[in-house]
Amino acid sequence: MIARLRSFWLDVNSSYWFYPAIFSLLAFTLSFVTVYLDRNGAAEWLNQFEWMHPARPDGASNVLTIIAGSMIGVASTVFSITIAAVAYASGNYGPRLLTNFMQDKGNQLSLGVFIATFVYAMMVLRVVRAEDEDPATGTDAAATVLEGFVPQLSLLTAVSMAIFAVAILVYFLHHIPASIRINTVLEGIGERLLDDVKTRFPEDAEPDEPEAAEDGEPVIARKAGYIKIIGFHSLSEVAQENGARIALKVRTGDFVHPDMPVADLIGGKLNDDLSEEILDCFDLGGMRTPTQDLEFLMDELAEIALRALSPGINDPFTAITAMHWLGAATAELGRRNLDRGPEQDDYERKYLLPLDDDFAHFVQRGFGAIRASAAGSPMASINFIDCLYAAATGCTSDKRRRILYEEGHKMVEQAAHSLAGPSMDELKERLDNFTHSMKDMGI
Repeated sequence: MIARLRSFWLDVNSSYWFYPAIFSLLAFTLSFVTVYLDRNGAAEWLNQFEWMHPARPDGASNVLTIIAGSMIGVASTVFSITIAAVAYASGNYGPRLLTNFMQDKGNQLSLGVFIATFVYAMMVLRVVRAEDEDPATGTDAAATVLEGFVPQLSLLTAVSMAIFAVAILVYFLHHIPASIRINTVLEGIGERLLDDVKTRFPEDAEPDEPEAAEDGEPVIARKAGYIKIIGFHSLSEVAQENGARIALKVRTGDFVHPDMPVADLIGGKLNDDLSEEILDCFDLGGMRTPTQDLEFLMDELAEIALRALSPGINDPFTAITAMHWLGAATAELGRRNLDRGPEQDDYERKYLLPLDDDFAHFVQRGFGAIRASAAGSPMASINFIDCLYAAATGCTSDKRRRILYEEGHKMVEQAAHSLAGPSMDELKERLDNFTHSMKDMGI
């Protein structure tokens, strides 16, 4: 249940309706508060400022009408621009990046401000009374010295919100083109990947590779879909209550279907109720999300690099930038203890054994995925070797340096089928330098 609630919150967090709905509700409530203050004379202090001329009913109605009409028009334009930007980014950089743009708080909050300003102006407009109209209540009649009823404080608030919305519009017009620049996209993915690596593997001493778990009674999946969230804490509690251990056979981001084992129960008796309780700790969906899924971010960088190296685009510079961020993440992984599962603080490892991945898995997921495409580009292949060398200098074990060393040899072997002449000679020379450096490190 907790996994499903977290998944629901992630879906809400990546939607364009949540913040506009919250802001609209706040604006709706604020309109009643400010109108109440106006009706009870709380806005009379505004008359002390001679430069602040009180508005007449016609002027107030016109101002509020203009604010409401312009805000809903701006909101429509902002939404159209956002959708166009999202379509452009997902089409050029990959559909998996759609989640990143949907979660962009700048877009969500901008849309929310415009919608909230529209709602507030509409709610205040309904109480403005012209000079020839009878007051609805005695309080209404005594609320202002002017004929009719003009909520001066509410009107001032609406104008202030409109001015703030204009500032947000300027920010939005800057934010959208900046957010779809490829370097900005890669920077966002790369920084989040580095943060996730540091969070998931905080220990940077005595790097250990994860050990394989013993087998037990398999827990079989009953639905199909990608694993979005795993309730590690809930699984740990289930195992502890039943005096057993649970060893996961899948990780977040894997696709499962009926009759596929997702976990093994070790040292306990598996029955239908317990199996259902374990399966309830997995939330499935139609797509992967970066939460708990370290490989998702690596796949995004690899996908951008592969698209950039495709014959139709042929943009090695974008691929090189993606490899730089992959190299930074690989170097970070190379110095950390990988014998640790996601969200370690939320469960006890003696009851729950996650499906851990060793250093070779992450190298293959990143550099291994783009090796074949990078081998066809002289610039990308040389940068490939350079990134491996840079990552190797940060590794704290000879075993991990050897994995990177072998990956460099695979690149040259792959490039032999695509490159020839001086380009191939330069790549071999770069590999020779890499080899000598590895020998100096003891490889």
